[in-house]
Amino acid sequence: MEVRSSDAARSIGDKIASGSPPVPAIARTRLQVWFIRVCSSIVLWTCLVQLVAVCELWHPHLLAGITSRISSSAELNVDEEARLHSSSPPPPPLVPPRKYTSNGFLRVSCNGGLNQMRAAICDMVTVARLLNLTLVVPELDKTSFWADPSNFNDIFDVRHFIDSLRDEVRIIKRVPKRFNRKHGFIPLEMPPVSWSNEKYYLQQILPLFGKHKVLHFNKTDARLANNGIPLDLQKLRCRVNFQALKFTPQIETLGYKLVHMLQKKGPFVALHLRYEMDMLAFSGCTQGCTEEEAEVLKQMRYQYPWWREKEIVSEERRSQGLCPLTPEEAALILQALGFGKDTQIYIAAGEIYGSERRLAVLRAAFPNIVKKEMLLAPVELQQFQNHSSQMAALDFMVSVASNTFIPTYDGNMAKVVEGHRRYLGFKKTILLDRKSLVPLLDMHHNRTLSWNEFVAAVALVHEKRMGQPTHRRVIVDKPKEEDYFYANPQECLCEGTNCDFLGHGNSSKMQ
Repeated sequence: MEVRSSDAARSIGDKIASGSPPVPAIARTRLQVWFIRVCSSIVLWTCLVQLVAVCELWHPHLLAGITSRISSSAELNVDEEARLHSSSPPPPPLVPPRKYTSNGFLRVSCNGGLNQMRAAICDMVTVARLLNLTLVVPELDKTSFWADPSNFNDIFDVRHFIDSLRDEVRIIKRVPKRFNRKHGFIPLEMPPVSWSNEKYYLQQILPLFGKHKVLHFNKTDARLANNGIPLDLQKLRCRVNFQALKFTPQIETLGYKLVHMLQKKGPFVALHLRYEMDMLAFSGCTQGCTEEEAEVLKQMRYQYPWWREKEIVSEERRSQGLCPLTPEEAALILQALGFGKDTQIYIAAGEIYGSERRLAVLRAAFPNIVKKEMLLAPVELQQFQNHSSQMAALDFMVSVASNTFIPTYDGNMAKVVEGHRRYLGFKKTILLDRKSLVPLLDMHHNRTLSWNEFVAAVALVHEKRMGQPTHRRVIVDKPKEEDYFYANPQECLCEGTNCDFLGHGNSSKMQ
């Protein structure tokens, strides 16, 4: 066999060397390979053509969309590359991380709406810093009235949040696997005591980490005192609020677009008209509602067990200044404060209870009323639909940027926006005194107070309620009644601002 194979090889080699034609078997093999390649190409192209035809039947603009996206992506990449290589400075280097031995992991589940959760996040970062803990990125409320499924990274820039605070607190996205419930680990779950100071966390919470390496705070609203906290911790609360909690690029882009559209038309007022279904049901306020509407609100209040006060007398609540102003009342107050018919007003709120019917009087007095739904195309807001916190973030940005901010109820958004505007140089914020306004409104309605008298009285009531520098009020042993830290973070307002009015410490104490 070996001799025959060798002889055959020499024979083929001799024929090739002598220029003889190739062996027929080799020629046939090459022809077969070429034929198979041609047939394969034809089959592939036929399948592709058929696939395109089917896609066009189902989605006629599919190819055009793909082509457009590729083109747009290429253009964006070119523009971005040009921008990066032009005048844009490189991102600042990360601050060195703080080195410390962690005492454990702190998980927190925030409760409430956007601004209540925002303040809670600031508090929990501060608690983690105080106790030398590792903080897990906070979980947001998904079970409240709004049922918003948004996670932290849907609203805030989580990478910026972690990186910007690395010199204070170690923040991680999730608890290590060995502390996961799937591995049989059960963390200690508890709500910390409301309005607690540094002593409570050091003496009662820190020792718990010796036995439980992970603590889960399942409620975080108002769990840190407004006052009596060391200056460095108060400043950290501000740093988280004003610098670390940055909205996602999607929210910021649309928020800045809203602000730019409004500013192009001149100065504007942001009216936080809190005449919304949830607030009316929670507060029990039914001023201006029909009997049917009032009954709907009452039934809603009974559906939520944490809205504890079931039987509420709306008239009494209103006389105590505990109800949001109605749209009709807001119209009168704005006119009395000197805002003219041509004033541009942005309504920073969700759906007004009673819809356009209840806005008719306000719109007649101020025709230049707009909402985000009027300024933006539906497709622009589509990604935020059914995400109340993301929609509230847009209103938050516009409210902070407005020339004048007027809340009709002192809820969490009103307070947090007020604090931001103080931080930005005491921008004008008219803090309505509803308890004083209700009798004035009623007397004017009953014609016992003329318009000129009404205007003078409203102006006098609000003379010192325009967001100017002031002390935060402290009420000993009544933390719920004292001024909210995030509405007036006076410890953080002295850099670059004349803060002589603050003196030293909290001097405006009330016994």
